[in-house]
Amino acid sequence: MNTLGKHYRITSIGESHGQLVGVVIDGCPAGLKLDMAHLQKDLDRRRPGQSNITTQRNEEDQAEILTGLYNGVTTGAPITIITRNKDRDSSKYLEQRWTPRPGHADYTAGLRYGEHQDPRGGGRFSGRNTAGFVMAGSVAKQLLRGIGTNIVGYTQQIGEIISPEPTDFDHMEENPVRCPDPVTAEKMRKEIESARADNDSVGGKIRCIALNPPKGIGDPIFDTLEGCLSKAFFSIPAVKAVEFGSGVDAAGMRGSEHNDLYAVQDDEIVTITNNSGGILGGISTGTHIVATITFKPTPSIGKAQRTVDLRTKEETTIRVEGRHDPCIVPRAVPVVEAMMAVVLADYEIGAGMIPRTLGDI
Repeated sequence: MNTLGKHYRITSIGESHGQLVGVVIDGCPAGLKLDMAHLQKDLDRRRPGQSNITTQRNEEDQAEILTGLYNGVTTGAPITIITRNKDRDSSKYLEQRWTPRPGHADYTAGLRYGEHQDPRGGGRFSGRNTAGFVMAGSVAKQLLRGIGTNIVGYTQQIGEIISPEPTDFDHMEENPVRCPDPVTAEKMRKEIESARADNDSVGGKIRCIALNPPKGIGDPIFDTLEGCLSKAFFSIPAVKAVEFGSGVDAAGMRGSEHNDLYAVQDDEIVTITNNSGGILGGISTGTHIVATITFKPTPSIGKAQRTVDLRTKEETTIRVEGRHDPCIVPRAVPVVEAMMAVVLADYEIGAGMIPRTLGDI
């Protein structure tokens, strides 16, 4: 379905080449003085055409709030935020309507919806719809900051190039790949440009961290914090894996290495390491929540690929033309941050940590 959450509920609306994309947020407390400049900044970090290693689709992505605010303050009513699609070219998609693009959802969309799905730009299956995710996440971030929780994401890997663990995030927005290490960032940029020169694409990983999250949020057995975060992350197109803490590396460790030992620091119980990623038994420990999200290479590439003609059932080849990201990872950083914020806000409103009516936070 198109709705996520219980207490902070978001509903994604729009299509890639339709009139607009956006989100309806229900459950946002009344009394939040919404910082529109910050929301627009988050949206600008995701928008296309922001550098020479992203798609050159030229969308301003100007956020418009249609409902739910009065004098710039949330009323408790559903909040509708949209951005209009202006730079649309559907011609290539319509030409290839009956030859599904490898790696895309064209074929499975046909299995599910027959001939009724919108093929323009991928329709509801397009990464364009994540603009609504970012807008919902920006509102959630503002709620979370009121209780001292901040969320930061960065590009951890592009292809085989892996960033060292950052000591700070001061330089992350100073380069087009959003890697906190400037030297590694330049290597990542060249890797993306190399893939583009070969009419190809490359994947990567994003690490997302919730700093100072509340303790004790999450519900076993089927509403674990990792489970709900994973569901949100997997709603982002091109995500193929989600890990928490040490993730898949845990398979090569012994219990004595992986267990996070407890200690007392400033009269608070803490863990010496964070292999759990800040979550045990589906419940937050209060340590930073650390998630790593893996993205596949962008499936739209200029190389000839085998496919079939759905009308004739004959094999053919296809070249995907148009304006596409050679690597989706840099633009996906604010999307990943947004989905973590949405889930944490949902839990924290449900637990009463964020009140239903607020002052200016």
